[in-house]
Amino acid sequence: LLLISVALPVLGLVPLKMLPFDNKSDFLVVANQPNDAPLEATQEALQDFGRYLTTVHEVDSVVTFAGMSAPIDFNGLVRHYYLTEGSYVGQLRVNLAEKERRAAASHAIALWVRPQLTEIARKHETRMGIVEVPPGPPTLQTLVGEIYGPPGGAYAGLIQQAETVKESFLKTAGVVDVDTTVETTEPRFRFLVDRGKAALSGLSEAQIARGLAQAQAGETVGRVHLDRERLPLDILLRWPAARRASTQGLGQLYFKNPGGSLVPLQELGHFEPDTAPKAIMRKNLERVVFVTGDTAGLSPVNAILKLMGDVEASPLAPGYRINYAGEGEWKITVQVFRDLGIAFAGALIGIYILLVLQTSSYTMPLVIMVAIPLTMIGVMPGFALLNLFFAGKVQGYADPIYFTATAMIGMIALAGIVVRNSIILIDFIHHHLDRGVPLKEAVLRSGAVRFRPILLTALAAMFGSWVITLDPIFSGLAWSFIFGLFASTGFSLVVVPMIYYLLASRNQAGAAGS
Repeated sequence: LLLISVALPVLGLVPLKMLPFDNKSDFLVVANQPNDAPLEATQEALQDFGRYLTTVHEVDSVVTFAGMSAPIDFNGLVRHYYLTEGSYVGQLRVNLAEKERRAAASHAIALWVRPQLTEIARKHETRMGIVEVPPGPPTLQTLVGEIYGPPGGAYAGLIQQAETVKESFLKTAGVVDVDTTVETTEPRFRFLVDRGKAALSGLSEAQIARGLAQAQAGETVGRVHLDRERLPLDILLRWPAARRASTQGLGQLYFKNPGGSLVPLQELGHFEPDTAPKAIMRKNLERVVFVTGDTAGLSPVNAILKLMGDVEASPLAPGYRINYAGEGEWKITVQVFRDLGIAFAGALIGIYILLVLQTSSYTMPLVIMVAIPLTMIGVMPGFALLNLFFAGKVQGYADPIYFTATAMIGMIALAGIVVRNSIILIDFIHHHLDRGVPLKEAVLRSGAVRFRPILLTALAAMFGSWVITLDPIFSGLAWSFIFGLFASTGFSLVVVPMIYYLLASRNQAGAAGS
């Protein structure tokens, strides 16, 4: 039973997660269009998102930010959403109604609106992501794959391998909001100055470049003070949008030469199609491409294990490697459960030392501590049964009950609680043996007489923990208490007296033989 309990998380029947999402939090919708998309297209997409979200009963209001970022929050601080700007980016702050006015938690609402938002994003050819505020340390994204290449390798090779990993993300069921840090190809035009014609016109390349910059981006040429305005207003000199929207319109931009004549731009050179250079990201002085994704109805641990299996089955090109334990939730989850496992081992060692000092024996503490691994027989199958019978589905997405870090803390706390039952039983046996009661009868009496107080104490602790199951963060701790106490109490009444009887009988037989 213990081996089966340990195998349940490995088989995916007990989903693991560091911490669940808080049911009181609002969330953010991030929309990214191709880099050459105009602001009007971004606004149109955000308006469609907003129109749908305002029809959801649990949503109180929606605030859109086109071409800029929403106010910085706890999550955006690490994911750098507050740095996004440009005509092709937009964000929607979704403010949920008060907890008393809605029956669903924020995570369930995010799952509910996801299919329709995905359809709207597909309509506008927009990369959409639903960003929930995590209760724990924020990460770059739930799932992050870092692709590194050989020293001196071209960045284009990294991009190609990142596309391969991205395809692996996309085909993994339950992985959503897949994206990379590679910028989309942004077409542009370069104006090549004909130096001979420019020299004949009396214009320099610097003058032509400055004039084009003024026409395209604009330049502040002064300030005006108005009585009705508290602050002075900048005077921005810029070519009209209709004229600068095409190379033909820009060709009609006139420059005045030293002789006072006006020379059109189209007579000073020609436009040539080109693409804008892409940003190169680095981490620890190495070039890197991040492939990111989120999960919907799937444990991040199971998703990462599946993605790791895909990489083993289809490795990257020689010289390239991928790291999943970098900026994502996987690294934090592994570290948290590793540290809690070390703390669990430390607690067991501390309990053993105290029992050795109390009993003056090295074997008796092991008998007493048998109740500790018995808690796992209750905790892991208990979470598996919860997900089997009580985990719901929202719009086709599973909404599992995770075994979280707080659940692990509950298991550590149980280690100090469940040994109490063993101590009570063994103390009862010793008390009757000192009175001359035979060993077998003393063992049987211990289970019969101490059954009621042990059971009532365990039930009191289990029902006391029931209220905590309503909390989204500490519910895992409460479920660990309930399932662990249930199993440990039931098994301890049988296993601990039986092991004690076997050891005591062997010692008596050895003493009689000597």
